[in-house]
Amino acid sequence: MAKLINRRKFIKYQAAGLLCLASSGIIRPGWLMAQPMPDIAVVKGSPGTAARAAVELLGGMSRFVKKGSRVIIKPNMSFPVGPERASNTHPEVVKELAVMCRQAGASRVSILDNPLAPQELCLEKSGIADSCRPVDDKMVHMVTNSSQYKETDIPKGQSLTKTDIMKDVLNADVIIAAPVAKSHSGAGVSLCMKGMMGLIYDRMIMHRLDLHTGIVDLATVLKPDLALIDATRVLSTGGPGGPGKVLKMDTIIASTDMVAADAYAVSAFEWYGKQYKPSQVKHIREAHNRGIGRMDIENLDIKTITV
Repeated sequence: MAKLINRRKFIKYQAAGLLCLASSGIIRPGWLMAQPMPDIAVVKGSPGTAARAAVELLGGMSRFVKKGSRVIIKPNMSFPVGPERASNTHPEVVKELAVMCRQAGASRVSILDNPLAPQELCLEKSGIADSCRPVDDKMVHMVTNSSQYKETDIPKGQSLTKTDIMKDVLNADVIIAAPVAKSHSGAGVSLCMKGMMGLIYDRMIMHRLDLHTGIVDLATVLKPDLALIDATRVLSTGGPGGPGKVLKMDTIIASTDMVAADAYAVSAFEWYGKQYKPSQVKHIREAHNRGIGRMDIENLDIKTITV
């Protein structure tokens, strides 16, 4: 007897079939983009291919980037280590995002971070500068000079009420969060929301305040248009710099809601040898309660495909 499938499984199979037809040229990408878009796109595959497919499931990069847009991509590239360590975003993920932004008509794409180690070493060892050089050899920058930041009020801040944010970020039309999924000794996990700390000058002040509330405060002014988590490798212990236990998950998670993307990543993988609910991470719970995004992923539409 034929088995009944629930709505989520039906959408998953439907999405996989449509993406296959689009890639084969049987249907037009525009037709695919006209289909209902999920709240969260989950794609299993190699880093660059899965990143592109995840963005396509959300409607394609042109949904976010218009002709002439100034785009900021914020990956993790703060540590002088290669992709195998899972402390930095995979270079192929960052490159594919940059290529998609250019194809959508962006006038400027800047890949920025405020590193925790010597910038030249981070640029070299992370592999991100080399990977993106064929796209534009001037798009990857470590921003370490205080003159490149501007003091900014955080009107809804409860712990962090003002901070110095990169001027390029304040002047951008589109922000894309592109962190690697990793554990963090202070915040539990470091995903999209935590990753926004790499766009401010004094990162350490966050640790002197209530770190979790500070992360949420910052999220009230730095809201990425697209959140894409590189979980091709997950640093399950030893984060943020490692070394630690690296899980090879071959997964990309994307959403327009960075809280939802973070919540999904928490629920999907093992952290410190255990499974956790999103509500057990204080800054995710607080962001949900303050209306910044949703952690109730059981009520969201999630499309999962393999490419």
